Amino acid sequence: MTESEETKKKIENRLKRSEGQIRGVLKMLDEDKSCREVVTQLSAIRSSIDRAIGVIVAENLKECLAMEDISDDEKTKKIQEAIALVVKK
Repeated sequence: MTESEETKKKIENRLKRSEGQIRGVLKMLDEDKSCREVVTQLSAIRSSIDRAIGVIVAENLKECLAMEDISDDEKTKKIQEAIALVVKK
């Protein structure tokens, strides 16, 4: 399995886990679980999604920077775009 395939599998696994957590939160709501429990699970989901975003951006950036056929200016632009994706103002 290539690094790219491994990364894709890791991202898929994270997203599937998040999907399961979302289903769990919906069930918690049906069961009238406490606000604290629901928010705790939603925070875990947000964290999981943020990690998936980080992996996607980092891997894409690594691939981009490894390209030898793009200029330093283009690499700088790609880095700035990646930062903008992760850091929202």
